[in-house]
Amino acid sequence: MLCLESDGSAMYTISGLWSQARENLDVTTVIYNNGAYDILRIELQRVGAGSDPGPKALDLLDISRPTMDFVKIAEGMGVPARRVTTCEEFADALRAAFAEPGPHLIDVVVPSLVG
Repeated sequence: MLCLESDGSAMYTISGLWSQARENLDVTTVIYNNGAYDILRIELQRVGAGSDPGPKALDLLDISRPTMDFVKIAEGMGVPARRVTTCEEFADALRAAFAEPGPHLIDVVVPSLVG
């Protein structure tokens, strides 16, 4: 099974990794990690509030302080994990995860869609 998730939403569901490890589930979790709540930035722009929402509002959309280490979080819950930054690394990590039973996590570092 493949679970696709973003870094912001992962913070609400990260405890699921513990269940995957406990039950030794064949689930590969891929976290697209851009260090921001881009969906909220996009929605601000969509409703016309994105041009200048103010520094405090923008700070709420930045989840990179402190930088979350999803690899360490996963490993702390018993799930093997690795961070990737290129398409080639991602393909290799996905192949390796699918080739081995049990849960895995791949932390995919991606750029922000908004900038």
